[in-house]
Amino acid sequence: MERGLLWLPLLAVFIGLAWSGWNEYQKLEAYQTWATDFDKAKYDIYAVLGLKETTLTWGKPTRKGPINLQTFSLKDVTSLALFVDNQVIDPNFPPEKGKAIALEFRFSDAAQIVQIPFTEISLAVRWYKYLESLRQSIL
Repeated sequence: MERGLLWLPLLAVFIGLAWSGWNEYQKLEAYQTWATDFDKAKYDIYAVLGLKETTLTWGKPTRKGPINLQTFSLKDVTSLALFVDNQVIDPNFPPEKGKAIALEFRFSDAAQIVQIPFTEISLAVRWYKYLESLRQSIL
């Protein structure tokens, strides 16, 4: 009986991991359905991002689909910056590590700033370079 009780915490951990995996799978499936309307899209645990022509839409992923969706046009963006650990970095020389990674969009209205979080620096750098080149081509 003692051995059975020793295995009980392991069973609880296994059930927790299975639920977590199923939850993430459901988020990914909802994202894939949502992303079909966009030319380019990204998914990570912090945010989903979709680009259709010059319009960016982003929000938080959930099992039922993205929530808190915000949309803006790259035509309205005055500057784009890449932040790692709350410091602006040069995308040509990104750091290897960092915790808080975000793309920041500034608009002509100085009070309006949008920060889209990322989990990987390399993914944020690729999106930065792509969006900056797209923004430059439409100016």
